[in-house]
Amino acid sequence: MFHPDLNRHPDQCPSLVLNADYTPLSYYPLSLWPWQTAIKSVFLDRVQVVESYEREVHSPNWAMNIPSVIALRQYVKPSEYPAFTRFNLFLRDKFCCQYCGSTRDLTFDHVIPRRQGGRTTWENVATACSPCNFRKGGRTPREARMPLHVEPTRPTNWQLQDQGRAFPPNYLHQSWQDWLYWDIELEA
Repeated sequence: MFHPDLNRHPDQCPSLVLNADYTPLSYYPLSLWPWQTAIKSVFLDRVQVVESYEREVHSPNWAMNIPSVIALRQYVKPSEYPAFTRFNLFLRDKFCCQYCGSTRDLTFDHVIPRRQGGRTTWENVATACSPCNFRKGGRTPREARMPLHVEPTRPTNWQLQDQGRAFPPNYLHQSWQDWLYWDIELEA
């Protein structure tokens, strides 16, 4: 299953960004930098080039292969909890309406409606398709007789990253394979 916003094209030559421990900064969205940012970071000695594309960039004085995988020189400690954003909410809920399972026309719903004192928090907001959100209206799921598939909870960054592995981008460069763990067949 691919998310349409993650359509990457190989001609853009993005660089996979690894932390100093050689793990991706993020699996979802995949931690990618434009090639221009990667090259600038190489010159500023902020990253180490791990893998390169065959394509080169040139100036009058030098030529350099475009980095395809780079590793930060300084470790960035990931935060324990992700930001509460629409994208992260949809990722937590696997891009599915928590009432009917639809993957179309997604929005979010306050489980306990705001007019009844419900707040905009991880524990009170769920992904819903527009028809279900409209049908539920300003009622609780019980009042609307619309049970949730999964009760909303606050995810950790690890849980979201793990969830994101189920939605790999539709373009993964061959040089990234050793650094990612999406359905990669290991050699014996």
